[in-house]
Amino acid sequence: MLISLDGNFRITTLSNCYIIHYLCKVKGVVIKTTGKRYTVKTDVGEIVQCRLKGKFRIAGIKSTNPIVVGDKVEVVQESELWMIVKLHDRKNHILRKSVNLSKQTHIIAANIDQALLMITLDSPVTTTGFIDRFLVAANTYGIEVVLLFNKVDLLDNELKAEQENLKKVYEKIGYACFAISVINDDLSHIKGLMKGKVNMISGHSGVGKSTLVNYLQPDLHIDTKEVSDTHRQGQHSTTFSELHELDFGASIIDTPGIRGFGLVELEVAELGSYFPEFFKLKSQCKYHNCIHKNEPQCAVKSALDNGEIAESRHKNYLNMLVEEEENFRTNDY
Repeated sequence: MLISLDGNFRITTLSNCYIIHYLCKVKGVVIKTTGKRYTVKTDVGEIVQCRLKGKFRIAGIKSTNPIVVGDKVEVVQESELWMIVKLHDRKNHILRKSVNLSKQTHIIAANIDQALLMITLDSPVTTTGFIDRFLVAANTYGIEVVLLFNKVDLLDNELKAEQENLKKVYEKIGYACFAISVINDDLSHIKGLMKGKVNMISGHSGVGKSTLVNYLQPDLHIDTKEVSDTHRQGQHSTTFSELHELDFGASIIDTPGIRGFGLVELEVAELGSYFPEFFKLKSQCKYHNCIHKNEPQCAVKSALDNGEIAESRHKNYLNMLVEEEENFRTNDY
């Protein structure tokens, strides 16, 4: 009969004798999450299936998922069941707000060295609004992003020109950008960027995330699906996040496709700081608390008028600003 249980010992009784079992904690990394089950790779290379021990709360975050792929944890074996008993502090994570459930947030992955955002201008269309929201979310937690413009082989001349212009916009800001065709190109340069890092791959369904992972590590055999002809949107082939180790010395977190990317509440006055080209000019604005909206002698607006800042970037910034101002008013009552 079990009479006591904690993270270190299990005490049972047998024939009126107490038997104390020491529960050895083992460190590991979460490599897959499916509902309430977690796959953990321990430091000694063992793969174990786990559940959560008690409730985990993350300070300041009301998340739908307390444990995510990339988390460093400690696990113990209790009879036949493995339990996660401790979550170590995260180096970083990337977080989004559900566009349908505005009060809930979802952590995509944790302890990321680099994010690869895959972008397509057709089948499906990735908007600059989505790109900029992702970049703000990553910048908030200090995660570097590489932009991969995929399916360039399928673009007509008009879309090719649009893709080249977008590539120039983000390269000017400081982001590494690559125009690629995963199914046709030699991607050794992408492997070089990824080597020695924990990489997270993200983007809409249908942009080629799983195809890229299969190219990088063919023996994974990850399912892929064609883009829907009806709505020109991708279909989910990856339904849960999973971390894969790659044989050229990198690892990659494959994530489900994301349609919308709602930002978690940010301070209105700080939003511009997550746009690198705005942040560089902020000290030149007349007012120290300028939000680059209607203020006079705004250096960001002057740069916009002079063509030094992309109109799409400022437009997307204003849309985010309105959203955050609305969040502030809603939460203030």
